Amino acid sequence: MLAIFDERQFLHRPLTRIAGGALKENPERPERITALLSGLERAGIAAQAPGEHPLDAIAAMHDRDYLAFLRTGFKAWRALPGSGPELRSSVHPSRHMGRLPRDLLGRAGFYQADASCVLVEGTWEAARASANTALDAMMRVLAGESSAYALCRPPGHHAYRDQAGGFCYLNNTAIAANWAASQGARVAIIDVDVHHGNGTQALFYDRKDVLTVSVHGDPAWLYPYYAGYADETGAGVGEGFNLNLPVPLMSGSEAYLAAVARGCEAVRQFSPDIVVVALGLDASRDDPFACMAVDDSGFHRMGEILGGLSRATLIVQEGGYPSPTLALSLAAFLKGFVA
Repeated sequence: MLAIFDERQFLHRPLTRIAGGALKENPERPERITALLSGLERAGIAAQAPGEHPLDAIAAMHDRDYLAFLRTGFKAWRALPGSGPELRSSVHPSRHMGRLPRDLLGRAGFYQADASCVLVEGTWEAARASANTALDAMMRVLAGESSAYALCRPPGHHAYRDQAGGFCYLNNTAIAANWAASQGARVAIIDVDVHHGNGTQALFYDRKDVLTVSVHGDPAWLYPYYAGYADETGAGVGEGFNLNLPVPLMSGSEAYLAAVARGCEAVRQFSPDIVVVALGLDASRDDPFACMAVDDSGFHRMGEILGGLSRATLIVQEGGYPSPTLALSLAAFLKGFVA
């Protein structure tokens, strides 16, 4: 299997997140990359650097004013008197208010869905490199590679067209899938991250050329809370092309894999040219978010199930946070996929 990774992804170094009403260490930190690279090594896979690609494919999925905010927001923030080391808004538009203001803090609240998506020095460079990694890997699959793994960090599947959320700034999975669709490919996305891929769902919700399937913890009790329910099936011509498979929290491997198998059946019926796997490893029983109880044997079998689709496949790294078994989980999945 081919693997793609860009060293510039280390540049994003957020300090904190708000959890339980307190500032705590942000788990989406550069150490994730070290663990994931170790997982690749355990699987016997060497990572290659991506080529550089224009911003156009990213802009096809994201609002250009939003991209400008990601690119320039932190520098403007640091120029203000009394600004802190992270750009985090304390105010967000409610469902009763939706105007984009001119003030920087107001704009931050408009473009940041939650308090986990701070801007720091290097955020734009890392997010751009992460999206470019997914795009480059997809181009290689389109060129004939049977499968490729894109080590993307920061992750992407919570990012909307004009909003960051859940540690995600640019929707790497959607950018890669949309590029393949623009080249005439029929694409199916299956997201196995423990958190629903709400940004990805929204970006394709009214389309029928890209099937979106998400297996995740029940959003009635888990982030992102406001999307990911089974009755969300698409809109307009996209009706019937979005499938959510919520799983009760703290389920073990059997329940989670049963949902993955159901998702794969929907993918088979769609008969795609290319499958994009949004790979979260945070369903692990050892993940610090402690939402699910999948073990490494479960990740190996998950890889086997998804590999059994026998389609050209791009695997895009989403969640999975520093734990003693993060590298082992990735290696188990990849070994299962290529078995």
